[in-house]
Amino acid sequence: MTSPALATLLRQPTGRLDLLPYAALLDLSFERVGEELQLVMPFAESLIGSPGRLHGGSIGGLLELAGLLTVIAAQPEGEALPRVRPVTVTVDFMREGATQETRAAASITKLGRRVVNVHAQAWQGSRDKPIAAAHINFVLDWPER
Repeated sequence: MTSPALATLLRQPTGRLDLLPYAALLDLSFERVGEELQLVMPFAESLIGSPGRLHGGSIGGLLELAGLLTVIAAQPEGEALPRVRPVTVTVDFMREGATQETRAAASITKLGRRVVNVHAQAWQGSRDKPIAAAHINFVLDWPER
């Protein structure tokens, strides 16, 4: 099941995502910008793939986590939380990721009782020039009532 501590954390205006091991590895934090949850991945040498470029796996992981955390944040407060499982993650790489801070945010395109469809984007500097985008389908496993 989804951690209630994580759901509570995501209601804050900012925070670190150390509760999730992969998010901690990427040194992720989040900020609320209006109603939107934005993930922030600072540059680190460990994120380099080809010289001078971010590894595609770190960008893909950032996008998947943006989608996952957006789904968790969309769940009603005070109710039982589902286990959120990714079914498909399709990433489109549009530009090379430079060695600088990367941000990502996701929007829910369909929120059903069992299936959630999400679109996520990652950018550096200008949001108008995304470096990657993802379409993610999640399945929600609800606890027995």
